Amino acid sequence: MATLVSVNVGLPKDVEWRGRITHTGVWKRPVAGPRTVRRLNVDGDGQGDLAGHGGEQRAVLVYQLDSYRHWQEQLKRDDFAYGQFGENFTVDGLPDDEVCIGDRYRIGTAEFEVTQPRVTCYRVGLRMEEPRMAALLVAHARPGFYFRVLTEGEVTAGDEIVKLATGPEAMTVAEIDAVLYLPGHERSQVERALRIPALSPGWQGSMRALLADAAGEAEDGRPAGTARSNAGLTAGSVGPPPAWPGFRTLRVAGIVPESEGISSVTLAAADGRPVPPGLPGQFLTVRMRPRPDAPPVIRSYSLSGRPGAAAYRISVKQEPHGAASTYVHEHLKVDDVLEVAAPRGAFTLDEGTAPVLLVSAGVGATPVLAMLHALADAGTRRPVWWVHGARDGRHHPFAAEARDLLAGLPGSRAYVAYSRPRAQDRPGTDYTAAGRLTADVLRALAPPAEAEAYVCGPDAFMADMTEALRACGLAAGSIRTEAFGAQSAITPGIAQGPAKAPHQPAHPPGPATGPTVSFARSGLNVPWDPGYGTLLELAEACDVPTRWSCRTGVCHTCETALLSGRVRYEPDPVEPPGEGDVLICCAQPPEDLVLDL
Repeated sequence: MATLVSVNVGLPKDVEWRGRITHTGVWKRPVAGPRTVRRLNVDGDGQGDLAGHGGEQRAVLVYQLDSYRHWQEQLKRDDFAYGQFGENFTVDGLPDDEVCIGDRYRIGTAEFEVTQPRVTCYRVGLRMEEPRMAALLVAHARPGFYFRVLTEGEVTAGDEIVKLATGPEAMTVAEIDAVLYLPGHERSQVERALRIPALSPGWQGSMRALLADAAGEAEDGRPAGTARSNAGLTAGSVGPPPAWPGFRTLRVAGIVPESEGISSVTLAAADGRPVPPGLPGQFLTVRMRPRPDAPPVIRSYSLSGRPGAAAYRISVKQEPHGAASTYVHEHLKVDDVLEVAAPRGAFTLDEGTAPVLLVSAGVGATPVLAMLHALADAGTRRPVWWVHGARDGRHHPFAAEARDLLAGLPGSRAYVAYSRPRAQDRPGTDYTAAGRLTADVLRALAPPAEAEAYVCGPDAFMADMTEALRACGLAAGSIRTEAFGAQSAITPGIAQGPAKAPHQPAHPPGPATGPTVSFARSGLNVPWDPGYGTLLELAEACDVPTRWSCRTGVCHTCETALLSGRVRYEPDPVEPPGEGDVLICCAQPPEDLVLDL
């Protein structure tokens, strides 16, 4: 008979860590006497990061005495106390390789259901003073698991744990944890997992992503042996493998002005062969040398032409004091050559039957224009909405091109807002209405709630449009955005101060003698020193926005496109990233490299 050995609670608190403050509830302490367990947690308990912990599906975290003994032996430690692993219930019994998702138990007067394994993040390592802990929990198949509270009631240390039912499919906690985090992802196991109603919605989403990836694996045309990203962890954030490694030279085949301050550049292969196709919405990263005696500048530009064309088209806006855009607008000539990385990005048009909303402002039209081309080429019967904001006709790129494409799509709708139309701009022809394209305007258009939306433009514009689309009933997962600059950071639990512009490290750990790390989106070239530890820590030293959670090569939150160069890992990730990507939380550069950060 399994037994509840200890009930542990703790409220979130601020803890200093690596010179920053993290808000965490991982410090749990045993309590004496009965405690009431409610729908969201145990009385007196709380979680610091509700995005990753807590909630109805993760109300109670369970960890086992047998795993305590395992880690005491593995880590050569004898200083553990109940609650050491951030768990609410320390139990004798209920091993991860026997407990199944959907199992039901009674403890005291409360009843519970197993919903998912623990989500490993850096904070368990913070409490354990062992940075590798998140990876070790997965690698050793000892994650622990969460309970959902079916019946609220009182529990007390010493209570027997009575099994009431076994979950359908009899899939253990350790087994499903391995399906998501370890290499393999066998389709039959994924399908079993999706037949378990008790599996939490977050894990169901990951399993559906794995299943969709397996279904499309034979159809994507990638070379045999090409590693794929773990779709269960990176769905929607990492694109398909690149068509070629690093940079190759392409010839400038044409330069065409599109509007005031925006010009398109056509890039073709020097040998005249068609370039590998990019997906609608992807971007090219271009390395330019405006000054032969200065370091190159690296910029990314969305593909704006027809996907599958023999050459690529990018469209570049002249930025005030912009080194790259000034070079393109004032010095680049036909037959010049540029160094170009393969099309990348996950902001891509999904296949399906749902209505499509293409929402943009200014040069943000570039990726959604490529999507419009793809829809027109396919003769789609999906309802298509083209919503764009510009200053006036002189600053309206691709106006005629978009109108022609929409004319070939029966049932399409267009709304173009000019914030300051000129006298010669024709209402009803050049533009729909005067004024800015605002959240109120978008809500008034009443787009269909079942639509899939693709939004590109300035950050404030995308935030307003996203809020408006949610108010119109669109699901959060149906709204995609594309930022031209650095992506927003994901730093769970870390107090965020005012945003800082990326910069050279204020206090380098050593002399600037290592390989150069280029952060393409941030326009920064930084010499490496081993004292940084990892590429993630180097980025943090430069205030380059980063995304991470486990910091030990498990969760793939930090998976980033590696545009050129190679890395080595220390420690090795639990599962390698996809071809052409890198897990920056545990990677170091042995040579110059370029990251899509």
